[in-house]
Amino acid sequence: MFQAARMTSSDLWDSATAKRYDETSAFMFAPEVLDPAVSFLADLAGDGPALEFAIGTGRVAIPLQERGVPVSGIELSQPMVDQLHNKRADIPVVVGDMATSTMPGQFSLVYLVWNSISNLRTQAEQVTCFQNAARHLAPGGRFVIELWVPGIRRFPPGQAAVPFHVGQHHVGFDTYDMATQQGTSHHYWQHSDGTVTYGDSNFRYIWPAECDLMAQLAGMYLEQRSADWSGMPFTGDSESQVSTWRKPV
Repeated sequence: MFQAARMTSSDLWDSATAKRYDETSAFMFAPEVLDPAVSFLADLAGDGPALEFAIGTGRVAIPLQERGVPVSGIELSQPMVDQLHNKRADIPVVVGDMATSTMPGQFSLVYLVWNSISNLRTQAEQVTCFQNAARHLAPGGRFVIELWVPGIRRFPPGQAAVPFHVGQHHVGFDTYDMATQQGTSHHYWQHSDGTVTYGDSNFRYIWPAECDLMAQLAGMYLEQRSADWSGMPFTGDSESQVSTWRKPV
């Protein structure tokens, strides 16, 4: 276990949140959601090691490791790391923020999934995160993010929120501040005993072109962008992006 300083605007997930994370995020573990992401990342990593920023409880890291890719991680929340290590103790993790914390070694792949870069709530931190990814990459290595496209086009006049997930056990919607690119995700979970709990998390949304500029500032170039992990073409109507930037050889 490595320790690093916490210097970030991100929300910090506590022990209670970490313990119920896998339950409340069960839809993210569904094979049709997870398998394409793991296959995509395994193909890009090749024979090299991978580093996951915001590794959490290991939703992606564990199956990727089981595919033969050596995975390390950086994670802000110690309780989330504890949950990961309860499942797989051999994945090394630095506890610290993903914008400035470092993991020893060079990697063929650095990746961020499920909108996690937006946990950094200032543009400066997000730029620094891209730079941190580039520092960890070996020449020719790739940085991948999975990120939703802000749903502000779905706002009719007077509407205050946009739903992003409506399921049997979870309903979530986002509220946005258009002037600052700040937002809040609101979650309602129904548990097996019939109770309902509420939680929220704060974020800064980023447009695809803004991501490309951050990558350029970090010395990387866009290699590919699709609408999802399966490779669907990215268009002006896409609601998500999976983007890959490469560090020059």
